[in-house]
Amino acid sequence: MIKNIVFDISNVLAPFRFKEFLAEKGFDAVMIKRIIKASAMTPYWTEFEKGKLSYDEAMKGFIDTDPDIADELRRAYESCVGIMGKYDYTERWIDELKEAGYKLYCITNFTPAGYEQCYDCISFIEKFDGCIFSFREGIVKPDPEIYKTLLNRYNLRAEECVFIDDTEENVLSAEKLGFAGIVFTGYEDASAKLNEILRQSTAG
Repeated sequence: MIKNIVFDISNVLAPFRFKEFLAEKGFDAVMIKRIIKASAMTPYWTEFEKGKLSYDEAMKGFIDTDPDIADELRRAYESCVGIMGKYDYTERWIDELKEAGYKLYCITNFTPAGYEQCYDCISFIEKFDGCIFSFREGIVKPDPEIYKTLLNRYNLRAEECVFIDDTEENVLSAEKLGFAGIVFTGYEDASAKLNEILRQSTAG
């Protein structure tokens, strides 16, 4: 029987506004693509999400990747305020699930800068029963260890959990451990699939 709903955060409960964030800083489409390639597409970003690199160390890695845009990279990431946003359905969805008696958790890949500077956009986690942030654990999805960390820390059974994430690889990793999984493509679809899983779980 399903007792626990485990969410990813970015682009599931709160939008990760990467391109919009950079556009608002005045970068055109060509430069945005170049900035993303030199930062988010590198191993330095992953290590930053793991909490293995400081902001300065990550920035050095980004600049080493594309030295000709050093100033642009610094300007892009001097503040992360605005890189996360809010969805109008999130609080309602959380409240409905809690009122129905389910425990809520999250497993999310997050940088420390994003957490510190965008907390107002994810403050709904205060209603959760537990959260696993990559930068605190030194592990990122889809590494199976990050899911095991959740199970062990909160004494959960995988077969009693549903995991919802917008990246199929992350969902498949959770399913291999026994979680039910939903690949998030939008609130209406995910909510309907979750309700069906919960209905079948209760009926069974």
